[in-house]
Amino acid sequence: MATRAGIDTAITSRLTDDHQIMGVAVKAEFDTADIRVWSGLGDATISSETYTGAGTLLGVSGNEDTAELSSTGTIVTLSGMDSTVLSYALSENYQNRPITIFLVFLMGGSNEVAGTMTMFKGRMTALSINDDPNGATVTINAENRLIDLNRPSHLRYTVESQKYILSSDTSFKYVQQLQDMDIVWGKASQKENVPHHRKGGDGIEKDNNPRQ
Repeated sequence: MATRAGIDTAITSRLTDDHQIMGVAVKAEFDTADIRVWSGLGDATISSETYTGAGTLLGVSGNEDTAELSSTGTIVTLSGMDSTVLSYALSENYQNRPITIFLVFLMGGSNEVAGTMTMFKGRMTALSINDDPNGATVTINAENRLIDLNRPSHLRYTVESQKYILSSDTSFKYVQQLQDMDIVWGKASQKENVPHHRKGGDGIEKDNNPRQ
């Protein structure tokens, strides 16, 4: 458990305790800046980054963890947000931008973070805004990158596809030539000299090119 990716070694002993003070933190990475909020009150520091407390205005749902290798999505809702967050939601490019959700373990009675565990890491796929008299609610749908395994790839083993990934890569430049190449393998070449035999007076075949 201590070496599993996404879990701080500082909290491995806490995972078996009966009582914990925990919260949820969300980091949404937009082009201009990152939005970092958590479900507590006041600011909290995670990996030297400040997360703003949203209290019960932050909600996370749909996140599942199974024993099978499968892709599950999640939904993040943020209510009553200020104009800065709202402007990001309205103007920023969110499609396929990274989003990370942490389970935060707190020191008792404070906002000091004892450690975190990564609950979800994926990409934002949809963002909607619901505005009412109580304020705006931003809803973010996200998916795990494992979903790409179910999508067909449009890349081929050709020079053009490889240069799309890395323009300086020429590893597939001979692939087209190999398609029409005739490779002789496991049989004698037609150009090889084959010895001829003749029959002698005694009826026995003899080599025209006897060894000297």
